Amino acid sequence: MILLNNHRTRRRRLGVAATAAGLLAALLTAGPAVATPDPGDAPVTSEKVSKSEAAEARAAIANGEIPGQDEIVHSANIEHLANIPKDALPGTNSDLAFQGKYAFAGNYDGFRIFDISNPKAPKTVSQVLCPGSQNDITVSGDLLFLSTDSSRSDNSCNSTTQPATEKASWEGMKVFDISDKKNPKYVAAVETACGSHTHTLVPERKNVYIYVSSYSPSATFPDCQPPHDGISIIKVPRKAPQKAAIVNFPVLFPGEGADGGGNPGGPTNPGVSKTTGCHDITVLPSKDLAAGACMGDGILFSIKDPENPKIIDQVQDNVNFAFWHSASFNQKANKVVFTDELGGGGAATCNETVGPNRGADGIYDIVGKGDKRKLVFRSYFKIPRHQADTENCVAHNGSLIPVKGKDIMVQAWYQGGISVWDFTNSSKPKEIAYFERGPLSTTTMVTGGSWSAYYYNGYIYSNDIAKGFDVLKINDRRTDPAKWNRQSELNVQTQPDYFD
Repeated sequence: MILLNNHRTRRRRLGVAATAAGLLAALLTAGPAVATPDPGDAPVTSEKVSKSEAAEARAAIANGEIPGQDEIVHSANIEHLANIPKDALPGTNSDLAFQGKYAFAGNYDGFRIFDISNPKAPKTVSQVLCPGSQNDITVSGDLLFLSTDSSRSDNSCNSTTQPATEKASWEGMKVFDISDKKNPKYVAAVETACGSHTHTLVPERKNVYIYVSSYSPSATFPDCQPPHDGISIIKVPRKAPQKAAIVNFPVLFPGEGADGGGNPGGPTNPGVSKTTGCHDITVLPSKDLAAGACMGDGILFSIKDPENPKIIDQVQDNVNFAFWHSASFNQKANKVVFTDELGGGGAATCNETVGPNRGADGIYDIVGKGDKRKLVFRSYFKIPRHQADTENCVAHNGSLIPVKGKDIMVQAWYQGGISVWDFTNSSKPKEIAYFERGPLSTTTMVTGGSWSAYYYNGYIYSNDIAKGFDVLKINDRRTDPAKWNRQSELNVQTQPDYFD
């Protein structure tokens, strides 16, 4: 079914769910998987909802208020061109990166490389088995970088889970040589404090710097001790990646005591995450700027000296933001969109009870000049479609759609689908297109939906946790100019200057 209206708001009350350096292990081609994720590498994927919530979900489907189970619906200006199901890597699909005619898709079991020269018929080039959540992924030249944020027995792709309380356990960054896309080679690994939940590239001519975001230290973890109030910075020589090493651990939240100077969280700020590191960082190298989404804080900082970033401003939202998850600049670098991952991505927060301001995007203008710049809140944006209590839904990863003079982005909302929205007016953001599937289940909370939705060279690519790799095309006069903007490489958290 295709719904032709661009703006569809479900007003029926749907309730609210509970809050939420080793050798390459295997190069896989199409066929049965030879390994599955270890316990602890994947999030909880199912949870029974109440009978009344299940009944409400079925009634909403019957009344046409939400799509049917696995049914695809979208606005008239979106085309669904292709879906490539998961294959040899059965784990959770995660982030995406792009280079030339290739897309690189992270998965908790490793990563998959697609040939997208024909976006209507992507082809698998290779699948690499290397378990270790979340396998956040980026590429630069002949190098591919992979984050490991689960405690492992060693740094190889044959590793198994091992308690973080054991000193011998390993977490951190892995580096692959992808000069041969059909046969990636594992070339280096760097252990980092508290692992690597996500990472961000700051490319230089001869080197690549990696900003490693991680959090949740514990006095019982030998390699993840509090206060964990900064980020690990790794320097990788392009011609000698085996020499990759940590060059700094800048403290972003200086303060006295064991907790540092970030948001204290509850009970001081009930329902807000305590800041013990950053979740994700986006850099805008052309402007020497970075924006960090750091659990209970949003930060703006200078990266003129990439080894020594400097904080410019720090903000909190202790009313509506539970967990500062990610950040995106607009092209002029006078706005930042921060996302709130209320419920950690495993809860149903896109409903009337939670409302439009929580689990949403926060739009901030950057005002002032130089080191006196400030982040000033303007408004929230959330998809205008309520989801069932069996659908995890919250603001997640997105990217700009490069239209000169406009601020438009595409964004993933897990089972809330994909939204294209315009925030040119910071105070009045509006959705202009959407795509979504119906719930994976009407009786159980099953984790699924789009993890990342990014615009690259005329198309939208999505990595769906459960359903696989999707390709979409938006046909709209407001976004059509972006079709002419071509990039040779895209790591969304390393924002390019699209119009340089």
